Amino acid sequence: MNPVTRRRIALFKANRRGWWSFVIFLVLFGLSLGAEFIANDKPILMRLDDQYYLPVLMRYSEVELGGVLKTEADYRDPFILNQIEQRGFAWWPPVRFSYDTIDWSIEITPSPPDGTHWIGTDVFGQDVFARLLYGFRLSVLFGLTLTLISASVGVAVGALQGYFGGYVDLLGQRFVEIWAGVPVLFILIILASIVETNIWWMIAILSLFSWMSLVGVVRAEFLRARNFEFVRAARALGVSDLRIMRRHVLPNAMVATLTLMPFVLNGSITSLTALDFLGFGLPLESPSLGRLLSLAKSNLHAPWLGLGVFFTLAILLTLLIFIGEAVRDALDPRRSLPVREAS
Repeated sequence: MNPVTRRRIALFKANRRGWWSFVIFLVLFGLSLGAEFIANDKPILMRLDDQYYLPVLMRYSEVELGGVLKTEADYRDPFILNQIEQRGFAWWPPVRFSYDTIDWSIEITPSPPDGTHWIGTDVFGQDVFARLLYGFRLSVLFGLTLTLISASVGVAVGALQGYFGGYVDLLGQRFVEIWAGVPVLFILIILASIVETNIWWMIAILSLFSWMSLVGVVRAEFLRARNFEFVRAARALGVSDLRIMRRHVLPNAMVATLTLMPFVLNGSITSLTALDFLGFGLPLESPSLGRLLSLAKSNLHAPWLGLGVFFTLAILLTLLIFIGEAVRDALDPRRSLPVREAS
């Protein structure tokens, strides 16, 4: 590890709020990645007649478990539960409900928190904790994917404008200004009425517009770096423009890009939540935080719905903001490591 990288890592850790936010975010995201092992209506491990099964990872038909139907086994069916009790055992997740599991034993929905449903249920009898857990994972994965695509396109467009300048920069800026004025919400409304949107549609549509937040920063860095002496020397030696951009100019521009990445991720998550809340986002069956927030708005007599989504989003977005501040401090060339006082 080179000294510059070690110094940046040390600066990142020196920001205690940002460092611990990063650790907490990794823990929460790691738990959400294993959501099926925390909240699920399928056993994690099951044994029937000395044969082991992994229902949480694999699908088994009812015939394989001693039934007569060839469809996937329903592990909440009394017949399957009786088979497990008589022929073996099952190791269940802590919460025995997935995000789309309906608890038919509830008489009135939404039901308040209790020992079975830690944060209550929604109007469909679905466990709120499970929906928040799966929704957290969906939001972060969606945000990461959209951020990576946006950064790739934004860096490429900004690099071309800043390095070549002239008419390339002039025409590129006019295109960016016109494209930024396109009403994204209207496009989503039109597309939602034509096709059934899914997560890939949402990523594709939002990727068409989210890259513009990085173009200006990368363009400014390339405009500044293209006149450096080592860049001029490389150009005079006949080095190709692509090689100069990739090896000599892009590393300088990536500092500003990485500084903005946590904030772009933050904006991507809020965009998905807002669109789902308005009804122009993911399908209704998706474990979306915005969809749950919309249900909370329609059921103000069930405050656990709104409070659950509020605290989930507040914690997630706050952690990302603190991480972004720590990344900015770590990549700032003007900052130095704090000096500890002698004890």
